Amino acid sequence: MMTKTKKISFVNKNGENLTARLDLPVNGHPIAYALFAHCFTCSKNLTAVKNISRALNQKGIAVLRFDFTGLGESEGDFANTNFSSNVEDLVVAANYLKENYIAPQIIIGHSLGGAAVIFAAKQLPSIKAIATIGAPASPEHVSHLFKHGLDKIEQDGKATLEIGGRPFTIKKQFLDDLKSKNLASVLKNIEKALLVMHSPQDNTVGIENAAEIYQAAMHPKSFISLDGADHLLMNKEDSNYVGEIIASWSLRYIDIPKKEALKTDKEVVARLNDSYTTEIMANGHSLLVDEPTDIGGNDLGPNPYGLVSSGLAACTAITLKMYANKKEWDINEIRVHIKHDKVEQTKEDETNKVDQFVRYIEIEGNIDEEQRNRLLLIANKCPVHKTLHSDVIVETKLI
Repeated sequence: MMTKTKKISFVNKNGENLTARLDLPVNGHPIAYALFAHCFTCSKNLTAVKNISRALNQKGIAVLRFDFTGLGESEGDFANTNFSSNVEDLVVAANYLKENYIAPQIIIGHSLGGAAVIFAAKQLPSIKAIATIGAPASPEHVSHLFKHGLDKIEQDGKATLEIGGRPFTIKKQFLDDLKSKNLASVLKNIEKALLVMHSPQDNTVGIENAAEIYQAAMHPKSFISLDGADHLLMNKEDSNYVGEIIASWSLRYIDIPKKEALKTDKEVVARLNDSYTTEIMANGHSLLVDEPTDIGGNDLGPNPYGLVSSGLAACTAITLKMYANKKEWDINEIRVHIKHDKVEQTKEDETNKVDQFVRYIEIEGNIDEEQRNRLLLIANKCPVHKTLHSDVIVETKLI
């Protein structure tokens, strides 16, 4: 399923622009908003982040993913940032959503971002559900990435180190800030739903970190093992799974606006808002009708002619099954294929385009050729077939 993405930016506490993407469900009407914090020195455009966001979109949840100060497309000097500034960036991002859309109810963090979202959630009353992915039990855990430069940092106050194949300047203030953060104490007083997701095979942040986070947190809390996944969720199936789990889990804890149910005293009602996606209630059964994306639709369901063809196919299959049951014929399965086209037809030297439905019928069962030919004739007795061949009256009234 496709998503709608808006490129936006907001200003951090130092007046620097942070670049973000707001991923929306295809219908443009989210049931809730989520905020995503990427891993240390990563970016909002990491494939895993996009996949997780897309999975939430499919459940109707919008996701704001952004680059922390000094990373990706965001302004600022990474060397001057620290864990506390990441938390501040998250709070600013949440306030941006609150002021311009709706305050986020879900916050998701990957790796060090997982620790950051726990600290940020404590400052954000709107957050009801926190999800961490491969998060360390202590922010200081990340310092192992620059263990070879610790002496230089202590001696010179900073060092340029290679992390993930790229150079980053790490200052002593960054290390001091990490050491000052006690994640366990925050978890004991946070009073929000927590989902801890971690891979037993994570070689960057060991699985024991998940156990510490889980033990420190109060209920409601949940743990999901990401068995076989690596720390960065490089396998698409892993990141999709993470997104699907977070989306389903969070629905239990967030407030979802109630949508007025479709009602009618007639047989069918259709409701369409600002896109071509149309809700249908037909004899108490709901479905979606849409148009293809190449003409501006969201492709969330068949188009109207697809429904007409579906009605003919279903009616044909039901009619044949009823006849076979009456005759006590041994039929296992009936498949009816329909192809609809507009074709030219000449009548009295005048050529017009008419609708043509070509019906292909497959019948599996213990029946002979004579019985099959009889069923071919019975197909034309289908009520929808008769309707399409008869004069039809359509009256339109405003109510």
